[in-house]
Amino acid sequence: MTTAAESTTGLVQTAAGDASGLVRTAAGGTSSLVQSVDWLAIAPPLTVAAVALVILVADLFVPRERKPLLGYGAVAGLVAALALLLPLRDGDRSTFCLTTGARACSYTADHFTLVIQLLVLGGALLTALLSIGDTRKLPAGEFWFLLLSSAAGAALLPAARDLATLVVALEVASLPAFALVGIKRGDRRSSEAALKFFLSSVVATAVMLLGVSFVYAATGTLHLTEIAGRLDDVPGQLSTLAEAGVALTLVGFAFKTAAAPFHFWVPDTYVGAPLPIAAYLSVVGKAVGFSGLILVTVVAFPSYADVWGPALAVLAALTMTVGNVAALRQSATRARSAVRLLAWSSVAQAGYLLVPIAAAAYAGDRQIGSTVAYALMYAVVNLGAFAVAALVARTHPGNRLADYRNLYATRPLAALTLGFFLLCLAGLPPGIIGLFAKVTVFSSAVDAGLGWLAVVMAVNVVIALYYYLQWTAALFRGPAEDEARDGAQDRAAEDGTDQRPAAHHRAPAPLTAAIVITAVTGIALSGAPQAVLRFAGVNLF
Repeated sequence: MTTAAESTTGLVQTAAGDASGLVRTAAGGTSSLVQSVDWLAIAPPLTVAAVALVILVADLFVPRERKPLLGYGAVAGLVAALALLLPLRDGDRSTFCLTTGARACSYTADHFTLVIQLLVLGGALLTALLSIGDTRKLPAGEFWFLLLSSAAGAALLPAARDLATLVVALEVASLPAFALVGIKRGDRRSSEAALKFFLSSVVATAVMLLGVSFVYAATGTLHLTEIAGRLDDVPGQLSTLAEAGVALTLVGFAFKTAAAPFHFWVPDTYVGAPLPIAAYLSVVGKAVGFSGLILVTVVAFPSYADVWGPALAVLAALTMTVGNVAALRQSATRARSAVRLLAWSSVAQAGYLLVPIAAAAYAGDRQIGSTVAYALMYAVVNLGAFAVAALVARTHPGNRLADYRNLYATRPLAALTLGFFLLCLAGLPPGIIGLFAKVTVFSSAVDAGLGWLAVVMAVNVVIALYYYLQWTAALFRGPAEDEARDGAQDRAAEDGTDQRPAAHHRAPAPLTAAIVITAVTGIALSGAPQAVLRFAGVNLF
């Protein structure tokens, strides 16, 4: 197989056989003015982007009663993008490469890229299934266009191998997400959440761009592999500038991962956004942040591991502690929002995901496989938990923790499924995949000599057991009369609306499919947990 990198080194000739496409380099060699494109390598994100444009145009001609067809078109586009990952599994492919000097490409479809793209596109597909039938009061064309546009940017980011492409992909993934959070027109909480998300993200992006400019000034290149080589030879007078650039570049990705103290936007954003979008941000948004963080630390800045390693270790400890303590407080009152509890839980999970990246500074990039494996597990079970929450929200619009009490009596399969997902997040049997993932992350900290971080993680896992088990137990326990009355009063006082449950009705087929897919995948992974790390094991060099 001829790669794009090889094809770009060829000479571009016209039909007449002249060499008008060639230029002379300073070293006396030749370089092509025209770059070939490996269309298969870029097919997954390109397909999602093309389907987004088709849906936006089709929305102009589809009558209102046929708008649900747009959602099924989005699902078909995401399935097609996932199918296009199969031809790429046999080898690394690169495109948009430099034609002279060292091999440096802007887009690389290697194993790491494919695993993250599988996570991103799979998460977007499940989000689309959650959204079908839940967008009746939303502008359908705009919703599906924004969701697919964000997914296209998220799928592009893990393949980016220069800082410019990384920043562009990050913003393509983020800008539509702002609009999706605030798409519920006339909803005060949705507008407030979108504004808070937008302002905090803009500040983080500005800081990151400042860091990127510092790195470029110190190294003279934006390609990650070339940055890694040139940082070793930065003159003494530029070393401080390079260190500042490395630190500031990490800020933008730390914000996307919801690492403390950049996590403050998460609870209000998740509660104010449509529930499927909250699920999307909790999984795909994190995948974007963590894949970018892995690329800039392990690939571009390995020589500055003494700068980002300790910083990420402290961020990991702080993030998991803040998330678990806040979730513990949230669970104390059952009238509180279940989505807000999941939001704080996602912050705590982000802390666990940071541990192997910090360990990579001390024990090498082999630790990164632990983060990828944990992210795959977390994506499945967290999307499953949000899917069951979306099911409960159809009969209990307030979606309070009190609404889940004795769910087994009315929806036994949903209660059993949610209980399984919560036990996976807690790391308890029968959620073997959750236990396996936590042990893997714990081992990465120990192997790297970060014993103190392993102790902090162990304490936080114990703290998290309380609110996960409390919620799980409530699924099978009937509500007392005084608790039901207090919950109704709290709902009315907080929302000022009548939150009486709607009539019980059958769940839409796409929502049921999302729950079944996540449950079956979680059970299968619990049966063969060793397959996850073997699949996620990556070598970025």
